[in-house]
Amino acid sequence: MKNKIEVRDLNLYYGDFQALKNINIDVAENSVTALIGPSGCGKSTFLRTINRMNDLIDGVKIKGSISLDGLDIKKYDVIELRKSVGMVFQKPNPFPMSVFENVAYGPKIHGVKDKRKLNEIVERSLKGAALWERIDCINQL
Repeated sequence: MKNKIEVRDLNLYYGDFQALKNINIDVAENSVTALIGPSGCGKSTFLRTINRMNDLIDGVKIKGSISLDGLDIKKYDVIELRKSVGMVFQKPNPFPMSVFENVAYGPKIHGVKDKRKLNEIVERSLKGAALWERIDCINQL
């Protein structure tokens, strides 16, 4: 079976603290893989590393390699990588930007450029999540 993801000798540091130690794993194409372990063992850190979300955190140092479809993830445009490697987390994990920009991020990377259309998508999404009345984002529309 062909590997979709290959991780070799992955180590991740937050400053001097080593959060991931010598991770080696192959994830087969069209397979389901579960990561199971206690709270704080590095599951979410590992997943964030696959789609380069840790690039946004100051002081993070990553050694080793991760490839997607045989290509090192560092060679992917980060937007294109995140289109291929989606993440769903237990807890909200917003990007360090406004609520509007977080909601509009997906449609934007999929080609929606019209400001009016983005405003409609954001409003509909926040209303659907019962958040529209709770978030002061009117001034961003």
